[in-house]
Parts: sequence; structure tokens; C-alpha cells
Amino acid sequence: MSIKSFHPPVRTLMGPGPSDVHPRILEAVARPTIGHLDPLFVAMMDDMKALLQYALQTHNALTLPVSAPGSAGMETCIVNLAEPGDKVIVCQNGVFGGRMRENVERCGATPILVEDEWGRPVDADKVESALKAHPDAKIVAFVHAETSTGACSDARTLTRLAHDHGAMVIVDAVTSLGGSPLKVDEWEIDAVYSGSQKCLSCIPGLSPVSFNQRAVEALKNRRSKVQSWFLDLTLVMSYWGGGTKRAYHHTAPVNALYGLHEALLLLQEEGLENAWRRHWDYHLALRAGLEAMGLRFIVPEAARLPQLNAILVPEGVDEAQVRATLLSRYNLEIGAGLGALAGKVWRIGLMGYSASAKNVIYCLSALEAVLTDTKAPIRRGVALSAAQKLICEREQRGYLAVGSAP
Repeated sequence: MSIKSFHPPVRTLMGPGPSDVHPRILEAVARPTIGHLDPLFVAMMDDMKALLQYALQTHNALTLPVSAPGSAGMETCIVNLAEPGDKVIVCQNGVFGGRMRENVERCGATPILVEDEWGRPVDADKVESALKAHPDAKIVAFVHAETSTGACSDARTLTRLAHDHGAMVIVDAVTSLGGSPLKVDEWEIDAVYSGSQKCLSCIPGLSPVSFNQRAVEALKNRRSKVQSWFLDLTLVMSYWGGGTKRAYHHTAPVNALYGLHEALLLLQEEGLENAWRRHWDYHLALRAGLEAMGLRFIVPEAARLPQLNAILVPEGVDEAQVRATLLSRYNLEIGAGLGALAGKVWRIGLMGYSASAKNVIYCLSALEAVLTDTKAPIRRGVALSAAQKLICEREQRGYLAVGSAP
């Protein structure tokens, strides 16, 4: 056996996640490991909590990074709030709404499914009808930014509807945190979870979560134990609760948390609204180039996520072969469709450090070259100029591209 050290190539990551990791974050992850109960590490935990509260726009005391990826954040919210016998209205307009439903079922709760077409936002009228039909529903669960389609739902309106009918909300913000407006306190979101590897530009493996006081009271008044020991927040908070005295719960991923701390610091330095605007501006530039080529989005303009662009594959094009060629020839990763959209779309991510002028131009030029080779029915020689026009307009307004900030 002659196994050697693994040295990955340098890729440009423009799929649905992970995104390109900021160099400062890679440097932070490589810092010396110290104990997870070391006083210096505990002090960093307090700073990280404040940074997370800023990123989520919340003052919730129960705000922390779960030591596992976004799927564990989903499970954390659901297992702590849903109990056997509860009714949970689950909105499904893509893959991740379906995962919410599975988590609800595994808790012994009853999911009430509200379905919408993939590529469309959650229909508030359907949710209201479900709430009227099930006045005893305890929770409404929905995806704010559906990663499988690139559709953004109206979290503020859906939360208000749930509260009007006496229900709490659980919100999947895995793809929206840091890339789109997300205002946990202003919108009165009860429980929210996200991930480290998308618009935060961090390494994968951590899931920020936050519970407001209404959700904390529901957790305190459960009729049964939380289904998961590891994700039971009444236990985890003994470690993440704040102050210098921490009780051991698990060995935290110390170096990964260094990275998340740096990622959140970068976000604070850039400013949330600047980050939201940067994602939107480079989405407009990418859109201009793609549409100039003749490619089409599947999500209506009003509901599109800037950081996740789902593009219909032109007729007669082998979508998997295009992705494989982009990866092998250009070291460029874009994503495939999932579920009902498998084989029908490409998912192009503009997340965090990946949302830059350089990446927009590189992606458009590489994609045009590969599609030209496959004789795809596109317009050639127009994409870059269409995108560059908007990039120049952005620069003239005085905004900094990511990488030149902090």
C-alpha cells in the first residue's frame, strides 16, 4: 500500500456549496489547537456568539454554532421543538422542505404538507389555509432560501401568518445567512438554522442556530425528553451558555470554530448590508451574461436568490458532461439539479468569497467555451461585455469587491 498525503487542486467553487473559503479563514483554521475549555477559547466563544447575533440580526441568548453541518442545525431545531403528537405544517418547494418533513416524522410528530412547484416560493395563501384547517398546529417549518432551486420565500409574511394562528416557526436559512436580508428579531422568527460553508465562506461542518424566548419556553415545557442527546439544547447550553464557567458536553471542533469566528469577523468588517448588496450586484452581472448567451432561469425574477442561480440546461446538451468538462479543464465547479430538477438545471453559486467580479467573468467565459464546443444553441461573444458593463457600474458606485475589503 502506497497511500500518500492528500493535496487537493485549487478549484473555483461556484456550486451550491461549499463556496470558496476566504484566505483569512484558511489561515485561522491552521492556528494552534487549544483545549475546548481553555479560558482563551471560552473568551473566543463569547465573541463568536456576539458575531453570530449580529449576522442573524438578533439578541437571542440561545444563539450558538452546532458542531455539525446545516442538516444537524435542521434536526436541532426540529427535535427540540417538535414532540410526538404535535402537528407541524411543513412547506415543501424543493429538496430541503422534504428533509424537514422527514425530521418531523422521525420525531413522532404529524407533518401537514403544503406543496409548491419547485422553483417557486412558498405560497402564503396555502399556508394560511393549512393553518385555518389545523388550528392546533404547533409549528410552521419552511425554507427561506431553497438551495435546490434558487427560490426565496417571504419569511416575514410566513412568520406573521404562523403567529396570527398561534404557531411558532422554524426557518431554514442555510443559504440565506450573509447573502440575503435575514432579520431574525425584526421578523420575530422563533427558531432558525444555517450553515458555515455557503455565504459565510467558511469550511463546512458547523451550523449556527438561534432560538427566541418563545421557542425557549416551548423547549422548557416539553412533555417528553428531546429525541437526540447530542442535539438537546438544554444540555448543549451548559457548554455554550456564556460566562467563564462551562460544563463539558462534547469536544468542540476547535479549529473549525476558529474559522467560523474569522468568517463572522469578515462579515462584520464588510457590513451586513454591504454583503447583501455585493451578492445582489454580482448576481445581476452574472444574470446579464447568462441571459445574453440565451440561457434562462427557472425562478421568477421577483423570487430569485442572488447567491444561488438555477439555470435551465439548453435542449440537446449533456448537462453532466458540461459540468465534468468545467471541472477537468477549468477547475470550476458548478452544481447539478436535485430531485425533480435532476438533469434539467445547473446551479451556479455566488456565495460569500465566491461572489466576486473575477468569478463572474471566469464562470461566464468557461461556460461559453464549453457550450460552444458542444455546439449548444447559445449566442456567442456577448456574455462578457454584458456582465462587464454592470461590474463597471458597481465599481463606479464605489463598492469594493470581496477580497479587496478588510
